[in-house]
Amino acid sequence: MSGKLDWNRDGDGWPNRDFSQFIDVNGLRFHVQCLGDGDPVLLVHGTGASTHSFAELATLLSKRFKVIVPDLPGHGFTDMPAYKDLTLPMMAKMLAGLLESLEARPALAIGHSAGAAILIRMILNDLIAPRLLVSLNGAILPLHGVPGHIFAPLANLFIKSGFMSRFFAWRARHTGLVSNLMRQTGSTIPDAQLTHYETLARSSAHVDAAIGMMANWDLETLEPELVRLDTDVLLISGGNDRMIAPSQSLRLRRILPNAQLELLSDLGHLAHEEDPKTIDAIILDRWEKQSAKGACKVQHEH
Repeated sequence: MSGKLDWNRDGDGWPNRDFSQFIDVNGLRFHVQCLGDGDPVLLVHGTGASTHSFAELATLLSKRFKVIVPDLPGHGFTDMPAYKDLTLPMMAKMLAGLLESLEARPALAIGHSAGAAILIRMILNDLIAPRLLVSLNGAILPLHGVPGHIFAPLANLFIKSGFMSRFFAWRARHTGLVSNLMRQTGSTIPDAQLTHYETLARSSAHVDAAIGMMANWDLETLEPELVRLDTDVLLISGGNDRMIAPSQSLRLRRILPNAQLELLSDLGHLAHEEDPKTIDAIILDRWEKQSAKGACKVQHEH
């Protein structure tokens, strides 16, 4: 398999497939899963992932909420937008268009890795107004030093040549590349989840989107705006995360006006896939406390 993923072929047996639907938004066909009833919750995955990343967590949350889980543009089974649109502001705008089509206003927003940055951009641009934002090992602060100066230019080179995505997809078919990459996250995930990542990695179109996001990502612009984020924020950080160091979350707690930090010492970058029950319990506990605080505020005002 190479090129674009095919739902009938590659989506057979996809997690939560029964809740999948395809929605056209401004010429872009989104794959999105909607399950459960209650307050709307938006889950946004990170670079190179898809809806499958939230499969178990979404199922758990659906017992209390209406859960909305899209594939990001170009990822999984969502269409690829123009290369120039694989930016943080445009990702935020395209997701906002999807929510408008669904007539959904998330009360709770949960983002993993780069997904957390997208949600922050949506909030700062007044595209969503959740009562609580949850960052799961959020990739929110820019890389400094040498990595920050060479990462985006290299990604630009790869996406423009097209060679890297084809080579990566070929390697994913013929080697243990994906399992090696997963080990570098500091997480141990179920074999079924690894299989889904392998399916994604064998698609050069999916890899193109991931590299395109890396090439177009601008967290330098986002960082000085973080002090404007007045939404309640829960930062969940895995102590074993080898991709986004826990020190990043410590910095964010000092920057964000209303942030609390939960450090899970034994989990890695894919903490929500390793231990979805613990993540669900932490989110529900914080949601209930936040809701109680909001109710007390309303009573006090009256």
